[in-house]
Amino acid sequence: MLYYKFSNYLKELYGEKVYKIPINIVCSCPNRDGTKDTKGCIFCGDDGAGFETIENSIPIKIQLQKNIEYMGRKYKSKKFIAYFQNYSNTYLPINQFKYNIEQVITDKRVCAIYIATRPDCIFDEHCAYLKNIKDMYHIDIVVEFGLQSTNDDTLLFLNRHHTFSDFKKGVELLKKYNLEVCAHMINDIPTESIDDVINSAKELSILGVNQVKCHSLYVLKNTQLGYMYENDEITLLELQDFIDRTIAFLEYLDKNIVVQRLIGRAPKEKTLFCNFGRNWRYIVEKIEKQMILEGSYQGIKIL
Repeated sequence: MLYYKFSNYLKELYGEKVYKIPINIVCSCPNRDGTKDTKGCIFCGDDGAGFETIENSIPIKIQLQKNIEYMGRKYKSKKFIAYFQNYSNTYLPINQFKYNIEQVITDKRVCAIYIATRPDCIFDEHCAYLKNIKDMYHIDIVVEFGLQSTNDDTLLFLNRHHTFSDFKKGVELLKKYNLEVCAHMINDIPTESIDDVINSAKELSILGVNQVKCHSLYVLKNTQLGYMYENDEITLLELQDFIDRTIAFLEYLDKNIVVQRLIGRAPKEKTLFCNFGRNWRYIVEKIEKQMILEGSYQGIKIL
């Protein structure tokens, strides 16, 4: 096995194919509402990460129903993950947070809930509630933290307004309540070296995160990163650099950590640069072929 693919993990856990259903709610981020900043992360657009979501004006139950019906017909799937995807889904009043979760837990087809947020936006009251939901409904809970790098200088460059220490505290809190965590990582940040990427894999392995989700650094229009790119203030890495760094990341990543994906995607009409002008499947195939040629696999370099 080259790496622990998310699809394999889901089949092992649930005995069949399971698909993620994106849920889009009305929420914000402390990096946008003025609590920490108003500009957001340099790569984040007005849509956040919700490129494939239904409008957040549509009730959660209807979003879930529409997407389940579509995915069920297309893939003949019977089990689904409700994924609260866009912005920081714990950054809202606790009663509203609970209400949002309660809109999906009664659907028998939902076997897990995944919640995207920042590591500085989750507290005991969220975790205690989620632990209760997990035990009462026998449903899996995974919190997805935007991290991108374990290097604090990189986080400062990205205008994240949190530190790696904040992430570690978030992981410890989730583990305290027996909840799982996924870390979002970008493997081709131009201010970093391949050693930074390797160190991130090592740190995540030591912390015992359950899953990772990898991205390349795409450039959205009308973002701080977009303006830097248009003004030649930043030089992006080449495709081969991304491939080499992603493989190095996997080689130093604990073999038991599930890899949700190796690369993301964004709509062409909203980007100035995305995935080196290549289809994401092409890049994944290039990564896997190089790993096979080099005899590489996830965790091979962990002592």
